[in-house]
Amino acid sequence: MSVPLIPREALFGNPDRANPQISPDGTRLAWLAPDEGVLNVWVAPVGDPSAAIAVTKDRLRGIRSFAWAFDGVHLLYVQDMGGDEDWHVYAVAADGTGERDLTPIEGVQARIIARSRKHPGSLLVGLNDRIPQLHDVWRVDLATGERTLVHENPGLLQFLADDDFNLVLSVTATEDGGMMMLAMQDGQWTPIANVPQEDSLTTAPIAIDATGRSFFLIDSRERNTAGAFTWNLDSGERTLLADDPRADVDDLLVHPTERRLQAVASTFDRTRWQILDDDLAPDLAALDALGGEVQVISRDDADRLWTVALVQDDGPVRYVLWDRSTQQATHLFTNRTALEGLTLAPMHPVVLRSRDGLDLVSYLTLPPGSDSDGDGRPDAPLPMVLVVHGGPWARDEWGYNPVHQWLANRGYAVLSVNFRGSTGFGKAFVNAGDKQWAGTMHDDLLDAVAWASAEGVAQPDKVGILGGSYGGYATLVGLTFTPQTFACGVDIVGPSSIITLIESVPEYWKPLLSQFTTRVGDISTEEGREFLWARSPLSKVDAIEKPLLIGQGANDPRVKQAESDQIVAALREHDIPVTYVLFPDEGHGFARPENNIAFWAIAEQFLAEHLGGRAEPVGDAIDNSTAQVS
Repeated sequence: MSVPLIPREALFGNPDRANPQISPDGTRLAWLAPDEGVLNVWVAPVGDPSAAIAVTKDRLRGIRSFAWAFDGVHLLYVQDMGGDEDWHVYAVAADGTGERDLTPIEGVQARIIARSRKHPGSLLVGLNDRIPQLHDVWRVDLATGERTLVHENPGLLQFLADDDFNLVLSVTATEDGGMMMLAMQDGQWTPIANVPQEDSLTTAPIAIDATGRSFFLIDSRERNTAGAFTWNLDSGERTLLADDPRADVDDLLVHPTERRLQAVASTFDRTRWQILDDDLAPDLAALDALGGEVQVISRDDADRLWTVALVQDDGPVRYVLWDRSTQQATHLFTNRTALEGLTLAPMHPVVLRSRDGLDLVSYLTLPPGSDSDGDGRPDAPLPMVLVVHGGPWARDEWGYNPVHQWLANRGYAVLSVNFRGSTGFGKAFVNAGDKQWAGTMHDDLLDAVAWASAEGVAQPDKVGILGGSYGGYATLVGLTFTPQTFACGVDIVGPSSIITLIESVPEYWKPLLSQFTTRVGDISTEEGREFLWARSPLSKVDAIEKPLLIGQGANDPRVKQAESDQIVAALREHDIPVTYVLFPDEGHGFARPENNIAFWAIAEQFLAEHLGGRAEPVGDAIDNSTAQVS
């Protein structure tokens, strides 16, 4: 079966509407939608979404996330300039008036630390204006923008506050790559728990409860997978509430006003909810029956109305308004109406086995019509693209994935693998990736390619590799360390030298450098630098034999433009062809839809040339962007 080409605009353009959130009083809905082609926040009465108005007026990058303030009057959002991640916090009234930059300091990064129903007209914000590496805590008035210093940061990475805006808990890094949790006692930060390096990516405090004397945390100490716990600061008692032997707890559902933990989610191959409060059981069961994986986005203060996302793999995300009093769901909208009714491809969870016996949870998407018996294997081997996630301390999940759908629609099998070092599968799995960049982490990707060839999924000579950030690094590793495995590669904001990557991290990442030392390598010793250079694609650039496409944002604060510049220069010095696409107004990834679509248009032609899939004509995609192609 040959299906029509899905336009890139439908997959990678702005969503029609997304992320609906109910106001605290339950009378209004807010969501993201384009206004003059740029994502902004819209507000409508809960009973009349058609009466929505745009309350923000962003005309550049679009707003990606927002939240209601607890006064029910203001909405909060963050925005940077050109992808530099120097976030500013903004507030705007729900009628679109009084928009204000609450943190109008250039070259400074702001973070929202806490909102409170007891103090609905203000919030706590972190600012690194005094010392670039550290965020001091300020209280900011939403109506006037007036700031008051609450706490001068003595060297801490994270703060948790109670509903009275008292700082209760903090976290700092330790020299061995671990963490220390501290509690405020008698006006001083007092250590309460050491988190060893082996648990530092799978243990974290999440929120303070209503009493202000207990907190919720996920914790992997003395176990493998992280469970959900409560910790009483007065008694020191730590109580396990829920866990999953196969996966870490990764989502917590907390009552909006009573601050009780009511349900937790974990994801091995698919997300599973465990209910701790029987009061929610009918709601989650009814929502589950609607189809798709349930994500509760927001709840009003009365806990009567919820906004919920129903995620599916072969269609757009559906959003509903859930009324607990009537047990009825009202359809709001999908995020991409252009995809409704189209033939999209299901995503198949598969668990592969690495050469040394680890389970690799992976996701396979096949072109529509290529799997006539529906067994998750194509009728004949296909050209394949291995899509590698970033992080690397992140993971791939089941659900609607625009890159998977785009590639499958163009005729490729698409495989994403959670290689060792990925999070979500317990500390033993994530720690197995320590100091294994371009080592066993890459072996896992090779094992996934070998599996796909053995299973008749992939044509062995037509496998491409694509990824962003760490996935971009993995692409470069694939073409330099194993040049015969992949037919081509697409690197998006990937580091080419681990040494220069670590040397150029943003100032506010420097307190975390001990984690890089223990998990990636030590740039402070000659032996460590030799090890990191040997694991850097730049050191083996002359081994590249296959075509390479690189995309980079000029303002990227994490993986600087120099990472792409230096490998492009080295390739050209060796007369090795490379296509380089630079966006002067982007950062770590491409936020503006015009730029995103332009890059995928270039990538589509690149993959079609070297793997043989279908391609939508480029048209005016590049002309509409800021892409500089060389």
